[in-house]
Formats: sequence, structure tokens, C-alpha cells
Amino acid sequence: MKKIKQRLKTYKYQFDFARTIFKDKSFYQIHQVSKMEGRKKSSRTEIISFLLELIEGETYLEIGVRNPNDNFNKIKCKNKYSVDPGIEFKENPVDYKITSDAFFKEMHAKNPDFPFNKKFDVIFIDGLHLADQVEKDILNSLAFIKDYGFVVLHDCNPPTEFHARESFNFRNSPARGFWNGTTWKAFYKFRHHNELYSICFDTDWGVGVISKTKYPGLNNLTLPIENAYFEFNSLHNNRKRYLNLKNLESWRKTIK
Repeated sequence: MKKIKQRLKTYKYQFDFARTIFKDKSFYQIHQVSKMEGRKKSSRTEIISFLLELIEGETYLEIGVRNPNDNFNKIKCKNKYSVDPGIEFKENPVDYKITSDAFFKEMHAKNPDFPFNKKFDVIFIDGLHLADQVEKDILNSLAFIKDYGFVVLHDCNPPTEFHARESFNFRNSPARGFWNGTTWKAFYKFRHHNELYSICFDTDWGVGVISKTKYPGLNNLTLPIENAYFEFNSLHNNRKRYLNLKNLESWRKTIK
């Protein structure tokens, strides 16, 4: 009986959502934007794999794994490490079942049970998608990335302000369960570091890449920060420049 009630509740939600889509033009448009983003071909997995191949990388770290079949298990690399506290995926078959803060704390302390003596070729950040946490993850990753390596971030290019909401649980919106959080704010902030170079690929909700090395196509922004209050409308109107938004296939031709 409980399952039947839950199913009926789900059907009602889906029906109400469909009815809202057809009644509200803007609601429908944002729904279509989500569908279009999901159809983009290149994935974070493909980008990470290409970067590892580009620098012949042998060490890979993934922060925020959830189900490893989504990305981690698809990455081919000699030495792979995974970190996730297991909040969203109970099985949590990762190397370190802790938060990224706890992991990097042990790395800085040179705990012998952690790969403290390693500098990673690529670190992929896909943990808590809130700007303050993403900023901490970027700073910690930069301390353990090789000079020619890459820090990669997911969800850097939210298509609408509803996708860029702070609360994941608020789903009664045109974006529904699609959530990029405020990752873009941290990425945009680090675009203003003179010693760092970055690019964001216009696929898979925005895959941002940061490096200490100036590879072709990677650049930075000058200070002071133009969008000082991190307003979404300002991002929307200037996203190509703010994020250094590029097409992956076009960039690959310039760097090979």
C-alpha cells in the first residue's frame, strides 16, 4: 500500500509538472534548455581522459565520486584515487570514505596512509557544488597538482539561474532535479589569478579546467573582478569571456 501511494504521488508530481510546462512559456523554455544540455555529446570523462593522454599522466584523483560507474571507473590511469563521504551513494566503493577537507588535511599532515608524497597529474572536483567549498577544493588541489597538470571541475556553466540555485533540494522550479549549484562562482574567481590559466568547455554543464601552465587556449582575467557581486545575469551576458567558454573539438585541434 505504501509503494502504491508513493507511486501515485510521483505520477501526480509528473502530471502537475507537465501541466505547468504547457501553461508557463518561460517554464517550458527552461525545461527545453535542460534537455538540450543533456544532449551535448562530449562528457567530463572524455575531457579528463584527453588531458591525461595529453600529458601522459599516471596519477589521478577524483573528489566527489558518488557512483564510480558514472565516471571514475571509466578513467584509464595507472594510479587512481577516489574520495567521497558516501552521502549520496551508500555503497561508496572509494579509497577514502571521508570529506575532501578531511582528505586534504591528512595530505598536508603527510599521513603515511595517504598518497602524501604524490603530486597528481589530474584532479577532478565534483563534490559539494557550493562556491565556498569548491574554492577550498581548488586551493587544496593546486597544492598537490604537478606544474603541468590540470584541476578539472564539473558544473561550471549553469544555463539558467534556476540551475545555479544554492539549494539542491528545491526542485519545484523549471530546472527540477538538474543542479549545478554555485560552482561557477569559484571558477570565475580563480580566473582572476595571474599565475593560473583556465578554460571551460561548453558541454556536460560546463567542464572547467585550471592549470599552472599556459597551454594554448587557456587564459585568465585581469583584476579587479568585474562581476564583484557574482550576479548570475552578469554571467549570462558575458559567459564566453567570464568562463573562457570554448568548444572542445575546436580546442583539441589547436593543442595536438
